Amino acid sequence: CLDEGKVHEFDSSWRTDDCFDCSCYRAGISCCTGYVTPVDYDKEKCESIFNKETCSYKVVEKDDHSKECPVHSWVG
Repeated sequence: CLDEGKVHEFDSSWRTDDCFDCSCYRAGISCCTGYVTPVDYDKEKCESIFNKETCSYKVVEKDDHSKECPVHSWVG
């Protein structure tokens, strides 16, 4: 399988630079997001910030990023 210019063996798995988890099969490549996205939180008071190095979201107060906000639901 060829992905982003890199060759991968059949039955192998990898994570892309864009945080997708991919697998190579004889029929082709299958990829899905390697992270969950926050969907149920106080969007007026808080914001979600994506960390590309850890492939994860953090939800923090807009006025003070040191304070995390509760998230009631995630999708991914």
